[in-house]
Amino acid sequence: MRSVLFFVFIAQCGIFFGELHAQSVEVLVLGTAQDAGHPQVNCEKDCCKRAFHDASQQHRVTSLAFSDGEKFYLIDATPDFVEQLQMAKEHFREQQLGGIFLTHAHIGHYTGLMYLGREAMSGQNVPVYVMPRMRKFLVKNGPWDQLVKLNNIELIPLSENKEVQLQTLRVTPMLVPHRDEYSETVGFRLTTKNASLVFIPDIDKWEHWSQSIVDLVKSSTYTLLDGTFFDGDELPGRNMIEIPHPFVTESISALSPLEGTEKEKVHFIHLNHTNPLFLPGSEASNRIKKEGMHVAKRGDTFQL
Repeated sequence: MRSVLFFVFIAQCGIFFGELHAQSVEVLVLGTAQDAGHPQVNCEKDCCKRAFHDASQQHRVTSLAFSDGEKFYLIDATPDFVEQLQMAKEHFREQQLGGIFLTHAHIGHYTGLMYLGREAMSGQNVPVYVMPRMRKFLVKNGPWDQLVKLNNIELIPLSENKEVQLQTLRVTPMLVPHRDEYSETVGFRLTTKNASLVFIPDIDKWEHWSQSIVDLVKSSTYTLLDGTFFDGDELPGRNMIEIPHPFVTESISALSPLEGTEKEKVHFIHLNHTNPLFLPGSEASNRIKKEGMHVAKRGDTFQL
C-alpha cells in the first residue's frame, strides 16, 4: 500500500512540476545595439575600429525572442534578422517561428522583414503584429507591400494596452513618445502568472511620457530600457534635441527613488556604438554596477 501511495505521490509531483514547467516563459536577448549595430557603417572612431578588427567586440541590433512553450516569437525584425532567427531556432529547439511583434518603423526595428520575401525564405503568412500606423506604413509602401500581397506575412492588428493572449503569456503594447515620422512607437510588456518583463528600446525623455518610470519598474520583474546614449557628451557636433533619448545618466537619476532590490530589475539595452557601456571596464560600466543596475548582453535569458 505504501508503495502504491509513493508512486501516486511521485506521479502527482510530476504533473505539478510539469505544469510549472509548461507555464514558464524564457526571454532571450538577441542583440543590444542601436539600429545600425556596432561597429557602425563608415565609423572611424576607436569604438568602431576595435570592433571592425575584433569580432568579439561586435554587437547585434536590439531584438528579443521568447517562447510560449509551443512556438517562439521575435520582438522586432532587425538588419541582423538572419543570424538572430537562427540563434532563436537553436535556442528554442524544435519550435517554429510563431510571429514577430514590431515596435516601430525605424530601420533597426522592421527592415529584417525583407528576409521573409520571395528573394529569401519566402515566408507563408508569417504573423506580424503591428499597431495601426505601422500596418498602414507596410501596406502603403514598397517593397513591404509586396510581402503582404504575396502573403509572405499576415498583419495582425495591435491596440494600445490591449493584451494579445498566447499559450502561456500575454503580450501588451504600450504607446511611448518617440520620433514617429512613419509609425507610432510601442514598448511591450510580457506577462505570465509568475512574472513580467517590460521592453522599451526606444523612447524620448522620460518626462515626455505620461507614465512613471519608477512605477513601471516597481510593477515588473524585469525592465529592459532605452540606454542609447550614456550622457550628452557622446556625439560632439550633433544636436541631441533631435534625438532625445533619455541619457543613461538621466535614467539613473529618475530611478534614484528605487530601493536596491528594485534597481536590480533594470537592464539597459539599445546602445549606440559610441556608448561606453559596451566596454566592461569603463567608468560608465562601473557606475552601472555601483547603482546595482545592469547592461543587457546578447544571450542573456530571463525566466517569467
